[in-house]
Parts: sequence; C-alpha cells; structure tokens
Amino acid sequence: MRNAFLGLALYLACAGIATAQSQDSIQDLKAQIQQLRQESLEMRQQLEAMRQELNALRSPQSSAAASPNSNVVNIAEEQELLKAKVEDQYQTKVESGSKYHVRLSGLALMNATGARGSVDDLDLPRIAMPRSLGDSNGAFSASARQSRINLEVFGPGWNGMKASGEMSFDFFGGFPSTNDGVSAGLIRLRTATVRLDAPKTSIVGGLDAPFFSPRSPTSLAASAYPPLSSAGNMWVWTPQVHVEHRFALSENDQFSIQGGVLDPLTGEYPVGYNRTPTAGERSGMPAFATRIGFSRSESDHVFGAGAGAYYSRQNWGFGRTVDSWAATADWDIPVGKWFSLSGELYRGRAIGGLGAGASGSVLYAGSLYTPYTGVVPLESVGGWSQFKYKPMEKMEFNVAYGEDQPFRSGLGRLLNLKLIQGTPVSRNTSGFVNVIYQPRSNLLFSVEYRRLWTYGFYNPRETAAHMSVTTGIAF
Repeated sequence: MRNAFLGLALYLACAGIATAQSQDSIQDLKAQIQQLRQESLEMRQQLEAMRQELNALRSPQSSAAASPNSNVVNIAEEQELLKAKVEDQYQTKVESGSKYHVRLSGLALMNATGARGSVDDLDLPRIAMPRSLGDSNGAFSASARQSRINLEVFGPGWNGMKASGEMSFDFFGGFPSTNDGVSAGLIRLRTATVRLDAPKTSIVGGLDAPFFSPRSPTSLAASAYPPLSSAGNMWVWTPQVHVEHRFALSENDQFSIQGGVLDPLTGEYPVGYNRTPTAGERSGMPAFATRIGFSRSESDHVFGAGAGAYYSRQNWGFGRTVDSWAATADWDIPVGKWFSLSGELYRGRAIGGLGAGASGSVLYAGSLYTPYTGVVPLESVGGWSQFKYKPMEKMEFNVAYGEDQPFRSGLGRLLNLKLIQGTPVSRNTSGFVNVIYQPRSNLLFSVEYRRLWTYGFYNPRETAAHMSVTTGIAF
C-alpha cells in the first residue's frame, strides 16, 4: 500500500513538471508569434510607403511640378552612379603580394604646345634661353610624356595607426635613342611615401615635396613639374621623414606643427650611373625643417596659412663649408564664394636644391677640384601667388605669377672679373593664365598661356611665350 502511494506521488510530480514545461513552451511560442506579427506589420508599412512613393512619381501632379522628363533623368543618373560605384568596387580589387587593398589610378595626358622664342624644354619650359643662330623663333609640338601612373596601398594598422602608401610615375625621365624618341619618354619615379595616421598624429616618410612648402599653383599643362618651378615655387621631391601633430582649437579651427629631416640636396646633377654624394650629403648630416600651420573650415571653403624653416650644411671640399637656410610663409585664402588667393614667399641662402630658382646653391670661379677656387653661397628671395576664380564646380580660371631673384651681394669680385662658371641666372620670372574644364569627374580640358622672363648675370633679358592645349582622362 505504501509503495502504491509513493508511485502515485511520483506520477503526480512528473505530471506537474511536464505541465510547467508545456506552459513555458506555449509562452515562448506566443512570444515568437507576436514577434513575427510585429515584423510582418513593419514590412507592410514599408511596402505601403514604397507604394505611395511610386504612386506619387506616377501622378500627373508630380509630373506637372517637375520639369519634363526630370524623373527619368534622375533615375538614369542614379542608375549610372550605382553602376559606377559597383564598377569601382570591382576595379579596386587589385591583388597584391601583401594581400592588402591596392588601388591603381593615373592620368592619360596629351599636350599640344606652341612656343615663341627659345626655351629650355618645349613640353614644359622653365626658363627663356638666348636664341641660337638660325633659330626660327618658334616651334610646335605634341607629347604625352606628362601622363602619370599612381599606385596606392592601404593597411595594415599598427599601434592604433592606419598605414598607407603610394608611388607615382610619369614618362618625363629623358628620351630613348630611337627614331620616335622625342615622343616616347622614359619612365621616371616621382614620389613614393609611407604614412602612419592616427586621429591627431601622422608619421610620413619617403620621396615627396618638401613638407615645409606644401602648396603649388594649379595647372593641368604642368604635371611633370609643379607650376612655376624655377620661378619661385619650392617643389623638389626630396627623400624625407617628418612627424605632424594636430591640435583642434575648436570645431572648425585646427593648429598643426611638423618637424623632420630631409636629404640635403644642392641641385647638383648626377654623374654617370653610380650615385656619388653631393655637397650637402658630404657634410655628414641631414637637413632639418619645421612648419607650423593653421586651418579653418567654413562651409565649402578652407582657410589655411603656415610658416616654415629649413637648415642644412654643405661641404664643397677643402674646408669650404656653407650653411644653407630658408624661411617660408604660405597661405590659401578664400575670397567670397567663387574666389581664392594662394601663394608662398621665401628668403634663403644656398637653396638651389629646393627647385625655387634656376641657379645652383653656390657660385664659384675655376675648378672645384682645386683648393684655391672660392665658393660663394647664393642668397635669394622669391615666391609666387595665384588668384583662382571658380564660378562652377566644373570650371575654374587661374592667374599666377612667380619669381626667384638672387642677390648680387658678395659677388662683386666674381662679377667684375667675369669668372663665374657657366651662365647663371640672376632672376627668373614666369606667369600664366589658364582655364580648366572638367565636364565629367574623369575628363579634363585646359588651355594655358605662359610667359617667361629670364635675366642672366652677364646676358640681357630673354623672353619667351608658351601656349598649351591639354586633354586628360583619369582612370
């Protein structure tokens, strides 16, 4: 009898547990059904909203309010944009050995040029030259040597910083010795940099424009060298490493400070295929530079200004050392909605390696391989300024002027005796006006007129004019 009661109690306990579990399962099922009903209701609401939008597009009132075929045009543009984005995502999948994201881009550029007078380079002149005997005083040419290829790589991250790098090439590295050599330029390395970027700090190393002289005028015709090079624009791509730290002063204002070291280039030409040290490199120390900058973002415009300093030491042999230095100031100022003013000024000594002038870093009489030859550092002042008018997103007009002017102080004896080697330039000036039209994001057209005035220490002023019609397509 006792066993029967125990069995009955056990049965009732098991039945209670089963009932409780069944009730829990029912509650879970009810919750799932309720969630499905809610999701179904949201989907119905979304479908109803889409149906209303479609009916609004089809309604006569909407068609009357819009311009003729505007809806069709908008839909076509959206489809084209979506297709372009899909193609861009597909094209950027360039495989690399590191398996990180690599992007290939470039600019196919065609220049048709005409020159009046004699210039140092028919494709992209920097100085006006004396006319040769029998010179026709004019020339016409066409070239694609300024076309460019870019490679960019993104990743990996390191210590909380984003890594990236880029390399840039063009075909302005000289001419092959062939029948078509004048148009088939040799490939040339332009820039190659590696970056580590954090929200407030960046570390940059590689071959790039001097970080203390970051601005250049705008020109599609001058791609192989930045515009106004040798006429007031410091641009020479230089091996360097620098660090930049940014301070947010407010939501729109930012202050930055940069500092780093550079290869102390002097503007000397390489000899043969083996690299030998230049006077700056023979000093045994790098060049040092720094820059402070300020920027302010206002709607579609950004105001920017900065000041920089540069120092290096040069060793011209036999104890002939020269201290090279430069002080710079740069700006980019929006003027109203459509206009802006940008430029740079500098004052320096023995800075022929920075590309702002047409002369070298020093002047001398005789041979540098003898200890009796005197070396005189060339001091100079110069800069450039550009006025930009951009009435629409697809078109802009630019007017720019630049000048480099070495001082004659300390050169009296050399000038009087006419002992200076070569034909150094005592002043080089250039100016241009251009219009750039960009009907599509990757299609560009430009017309540019450039004027050059070059003065020698011994020669009179030489003048030349250069006209360029340029077509380019980015890829």
